[in-house]
Amino acid sequence: MEKMEEKIAGIIGGMGPEATVDLMQRIIRLTPADDDIDHVRCIVDNNPKVPSRIKAIVEGCGESPAPEMADMARRLAIWGADFLAIPCNTAHFYWDTVQAAVDIPVINLIDLVVCAVKEKRRPCKKVGVLASTAVLMTGLYEKRFKKEGIDVVYPEADEQKALLNVIKAVKAGDPSSNVAEKFKAICQGIRSREVDVLIIACTELSVISAGNMGCEVVDAAEVLAAHIVKKSKEG
Repeated sequence: MEKMEEKIAGIIGGMGPEATVDLMQRIIRLTPADDDIDHVRCIVDNNPKVPSRIKAIVEGCGESPAPEMADMARRLAIWGADFLAIPCNTAHFYWDTVQAAVDIPVINLIDLVVCAVKEKRRPCKKVGVLASTAVLMTGLYEKRFKKEGIDVVYPEADEQKALLNVIKAVKAGDPSSNVAEKFKAICQGIRSREVDVLIIACTELSVISAGNMGCEVVDAAEVLAAHIVKKSKEG
C-alpha cells in the first residue's frame, strides 16, 4: 500500500520569536517518530519585524500588522506550504485578511481552542482566559464562546495589567523566577472565580506555563501544535 503524502505546514511566526520556537518544540514532541523522516515538514517565517499587535490594538498608535502577515502567508504558499498556522492568539484579529490573501487553509486557533474546551469539559459554563489585553479589547474569545453559551471571565483590571507586563517580559527574554511567580499569582486569582476551564490564550504565557494549575487547562499553543501534526499526517 502506497504511503500517503504528508502535508507541509507553513508557520507565520515571530509574534514573538520565542513563542514560535516553543511551537516547533511542541510539534516535535507530539509527533510519533522513530527517525528524522517521521517528523512534520514545516516552512517557518520567524519574522519579529511584524508590526506590534499591542501598539496597533491596545495603544492605538501602531501600524496594522495585517499587510505584513498577508505577505508572509503568500510567500509561505509560494514556498510550498499546504496550510498555514499563526502561533499568536492576538494576531487572529487579522485572520480574515490572512485567509483572503491565499488559496490554502489558514488554521483558526480561536475555533480550535473553543472545540478543545468543549471536548475537555462537558458541560462547561465558564472559562477563564489569560491573554494579551488586545485579546480582551477585540473580544476574540468572548464572541466565539458566546455562540456556545459559555461565559468568559478575565483577570481583574490590576491583574490584567500585571499579566501584560508578564507577556512583555517574556518577549524581552526575561527568564526570571519572579516573572513566573507573578504569572502563577494571576492564575490563582482567576481560578478563584469558579471557572470550569482555564485557557492559556497567549503563546508567550505558554512558554512559561508549567505544572499543576489546580483546574482543567487548555493551552492554545499545545492545541495548535497537536492540530498541525494531525493535519500534516492526514495528507
